Amino acid sequence: MIDLHCHFLPGIDDGPETMAQAMDLARAALANGITHSVLTSHIHPGRYPNQRRNLEVAVASFQSELAAARIDLDVRMGAEARLCPELIDLLATKQVPFLGLVGGYSILLLEFPHQMVPVGSLKFINSLLKIKIRPLIAHPERNKAIMANPEKIGEFAEAGCWLQLTAGSLVGRFGPQAQQTAFKIIDAGWNCLLATDAHNLENRPPLLSEGRAALCDRYGEAVANSMVLEKPARILGLECA
Repeated sequence: MIDLHCHFLPGIDDGPETMAQAMDLARAALANGITHSVLTSHIHPGRYPNQRRNLEVAVASFQSELAAARIDLDVRMGAEARLCPELIDLLATKQVPFLGLVGGYSILLLEFPHQMVPVGSLKFINSLLKIKIRPLIAHPERNKAIMANPEKIGEFAEAGCWLQLTAGSLVGRFGPQAQQTAFKIIDAGWNCLLATDAHNLENRPPLLSEGRAALCDRYGEAVANSMVLEKPARILGLECA
């Protein structure tokens, strides 16, 4: 399986604080059947002021630690960018890492504020699509406004956004409303994939397999494999076995 959204880099956002904790997360991911993890540290001006220049250094250091410990997890640089006015300048100066390239579009993991979908978001997203940046919207099922009205995410999906659901949401880790919203989003037929959004071993572990199992039970193995392997592999430019 391929995990396109996780927070493993130590001391850089709200993920692990130490390298030892980060290594334990990598071991747990590998044990769960994850072969590739994209390290999507928060880019959130004013809170987590990360940019490509410091993320490259942090990822290289983590890769070295994994190699020294013989932890065979393929980790790559990405970012989870908060939708905010500063994002345009960060994109213009190439300080926001993309997840990959599909059909001529750079894939951007984009996060809404947790409580709302800001006014003007669709206009902002359309401006990104015009310059060949396709948003992959992070965990929409956990957004308060979308939980209240799941159809709200439809206008973004129909505009061309892809949607990243959280594996834990499908098994109730974020409550029944997030779980129900996740299934409504899948049932609507919008372009979805699954990732862990792992932050720690205690309450945000890298357990993609439990989400895959929930997908298998409800939709069948083909849908499950599409969301945890085939679609993520396409974004990373990998061949599916």
